[in-house]
Amino acid sequence: MRLSPSIAVIAATALVAAATAAAAPASQLADAAGDAGAGRHSLEPFTASYEAWYDGKPAGTATMRLVRGDAASRWRVDLGIRGERGFAGVMGLNLEQSTVFDEANGIYRPLSQSTVRKAAIVFNRKVTGTYDWHANTAQWTGDIKKERRAPVPIRYGDMSGLLINLAVVRDAEPGRELDYRFVDGGRVRDYAYRVSDQTEAVTVSELSYEAMRVERTNGGNDETIFWIADGVPTPVRILQREDGEDAIDLRLIEYQGLQ
Repeated sequence: MRLSPSIAVIAATALVAAATAAAAPASQLADAAGDAGAGRHSLEPFTASYEAWYDGKPAGTATMRLVRGDAASRWRVDLGIRGERGFAGVMGLNLEQSTVFDEANGIYRPLSQSTVRKAAIVFNRKVTGTYDWHANTAQWTGDIKKERRAPVPIRYGDMSGLLINLAVVRDAEPGRELDYRFVDGGRVRDYAYRVSDQTEAVTVSELSYEAMRVERTNGGNDETIFWIADGVPTPVRILQREDGEDAIDLRLIEYQGLQ
């Protein structure tokens, strides 16, 4: 099961310590806020459960969770997929990712990131990353290609894949164009999205939503589509398509706020 970094799937059971955050100059924060300035959602803790599909077939379950950290402005977002059916079930695939971040002035600023991929006894791979806002670099260690281990320059407004998921929910408005810079796993990419002009009906299990369709416009043959419903703190559906065919498909079946 190959996952697009834009979906940024799967949550970590072990996190690296969060980097000490330096306060950003007001001018830099204002420039980086960009799309965040018109956001519709403030952060609130939640947990959400998804059906996970692969190649158009049920493959397992997924959970997204946003929890408060150990400081007033600090948070952690987790997303995990568990393979339970089909090939994913046979292989015992478990994919987990987490990002620790802080939020100020409309900016989601990553501090640390961790990814764990497991498949029964076949492999167990872990990658951890730290975003150093004093040096303005990010670096990943662990089971990662050599060329992705070097420090990567970062700037205010850069986000991990999981944070882009949250930002799309925050920023989506009918007809709007959204631009983000993805810095995750030793890679840097520009992500551009277009929000549909009208909502459309999205039904999963017994739940039905009127949702905005948000499509990535610069992904080439790898498409990523979110469906965002007003008042729901997480995408109601996340679909990755490869060469015109459905690949990873997460469909929301339940969510609730947390204290």
